Amino acid sequence: MQSNVFKLRNPYTPAGDQPAAIAALTDGVLQGARHQTLLGATGTGKTFTIANVIQNTGKTTLVIAHNKTLAAQLAAEFREFFPDNEVHYFVSYYDYYQPEAYVPVTDTYIEKEAQINEEIDRLRHAATQALLTKKDVIVVASVSAIYGLGNPGEYAKVILHLGAGTKHTRATLIRNLVSMYFERVAGDPTPGTFRALGNTVEIMPSHEQVLHRVHFNGEIISKVETLDAITREVKGEEVEIDLFPAKHFVTPDEVVDMAIADIEEELQGQLALLRRSGRELDAERLNRRTRQDIAMIKEIGYCSGIENYSRHFDRRGEGEPPHTLLSYFPKREDGSADFLTVIDESHVTIPQIAGMYAGDNARKNTLINHGFRLPSARDNRPLSFDEFEESIGEAVYVSATPGKYELTCSGSGDHQSHHASHSSSCHIVEQIIRPTGLVDPEIDVRPVVSKGRYAGQVKDFIAAADAVTKRGARSLVTVLTKKMAEDLAEFLRDTGIRAEYIHSGIKTVERIKILTQFRQGTFDVLVGVNLLREGLDLPEVELVGILDADKEGFLRSDTALIQTIGRAARNVHGRVILYAENITGSMRNALEETQRRREKQVAYNTLHGITPATIQKQVKDISDQFVKSHSKAVAKMVEMDIASVKTAAQRRKLISEKRKHMLVAARNLDFETAALLRDEVKVLEDMV
Repeated sequence: MQSNVFKLRNPYTPAGDQPAAIAALTDGVLQGARHQTLLGATGTGKTFTIANVIQNTGKTTLVIAHNKTLAAQLAAEFREFFPDNEVHYFVSYYDYYQPEAYVPVTDTYIEKEAQINEEIDRLRHAATQALLTKKDVIVVASVSAIYGLGNPGEYAKVILHLGAGTKHTRATLIRNLVSMYFERVAGDPTPGTFRALGNTVEIMPSHEQVLHRVHFNGEIISKVETLDAITREVKGEEVEIDLFPAKHFVTPDEVVDMAIADIEEELQGQLALLRRSGRELDAERLNRRTRQDIAMIKEIGYCSGIENYSRHFDRRGEGEPPHTLLSYFPKREDGSADFLTVIDESHVTIPQIAGMYAGDNARKNTLINHGFRLPSARDNRPLSFDEFEESIGEAVYVSATPGKYELTCSGSGDHQSHHASHSSSCHIVEQIIRPTGLVDPEIDVRPVVSKGRYAGQVKDFIAAADAVTKRGARSLVTVLTKKMAEDLAEFLRDTGIRAEYIHSGIKTVERIKILTQFRQGTFDVLVGVNLLREGLDLPEVELVGILDADKEGFLRSDTALIQTIGRAARNVHGRVILYAENITGSMRNALEETQRRREKQVAYNTLHGITPATIQKQVKDISDQFVKSHSKAVAKMVEMDIASVKTAAQRRKLISEKRKHMLVAARNLDFETAALLRDEVKVLEDMV
């Protein structure tokens, strides 16, 4: 069963539980199941399973991950699976974002600060334009997907069609581009800008790094060429091109006038309310700020914080949900969603989606109550969870440890009793068997023995880790705080063990370096607080120690324990030691679930004559997940002393080279490198 929309490049044949999971999930989507859960153990190929489901159903697909890094990794994987289809990346375009806030206790107003990443903004445009024009689209997004975006109807209304032989003057084209929020520049165009040179106009669309050069012969377009953005080499002629607006928020002039009138009316009502309450200071503050914003909008069409008036510009009613990325996905004739939604790592992503609305609303209420914003600012917000549910169609939740919400919606609060079962409305699918034949690790529960800074559990772990090190393998150990991680690593080093620590205070690049050295054997024991970060794929790990396993809480919940136990599931000798004085409910659930999976995996291996083997993975792979293949070349460029490039010609050549590397970095979703190169290009251009 395959659709004609998506063409999956199969790197391998589905194996283990994958064929049954693919068939069950596909059947569920085609039957209209609103909620399905893929309960997939670590290392079972869940992304490959989902790729097969996408191919089989042919549905435009939204994949939501809980952070940018995981989203980038998933986007890269889906691009490998679907090289001939549209795979896009949609996350927050802020490199830095400090939201507007007010702290009444200290009477502190915090102004909004933001730095937009232009490359991510371009990718966001590419995603929305693909959704409006094509069906074979997969968008991998963060929870930015539930935040306000321009009205897709207005966005699509102002598409500009340009082709050879059509009637269009140079002056008319320039006016059209300006009305579509393109900025006119004198130098080289960047995404969302254009320049006019003689009888030509060069335009760089907001969603791609190419130039369209439009030639005029009087009032007729004679030809439209596409040029390489860096080399200016003509790549070919186009019969016709479609230009979308340079911004997602498109507002006709007549709507702007109505919006300003509504803002004025709301302001008068709120001022009267504040003054009746004797809050003259708050009323004066609100009147001054809002009047200034209105004046700016009238003068230049924009003001700082204009998003707080989005309800009026969108012509929405009070409390009505904003347009979001979800608004750009296909709908059926009855207005219901006609796309597939995949929630990756749902046990983390679902609570994150559910928590966005309340946090935003609390911050806005404080601003409104103290005269910093009008009440309509509340409607510049993310979707509530109920609104999110209403905006999506068939959903598949993917996790090794699904939460209560997913399990309940998918048919049960007890996933242990469901094995690839499903009904016409919902079902849970298990994917426990690994194609490699690896089974979940054995678990040993040992007593803490004694209390103190370095209790008996540490001494016991040292003995166990020493035996693992002698076999040439590695060990992980988890603790409860950053301070404990640092202290334990120091203690281990003092006893002669080569150890390092990682936690959230370690920068990403340094963390990558530490993990790579760990796999290479530079040290033998890695201490961490939360070792559940994406990308932590360490087949050399034979032993995982969990200290204070009976300290109930976020890091010792059954979900966290099962996920941490999974860190030892990529090594045939993998085992886990839980140190505890008592068997908590979370520990009991984790032990029972791991044992259930082991029994199923062992039985499958026995039946099919499979001998498990440790995953063989080159050490460089862990860095490749974060640092792209071009990084070494880029690093050499970064190390160049800009001051040593003396002549203007040399600088222009260097600018060209850096731009090429910047585009490669951006295409590979390596935005930190792209941003660094972007800044260097600006410095060089100033020097020229």
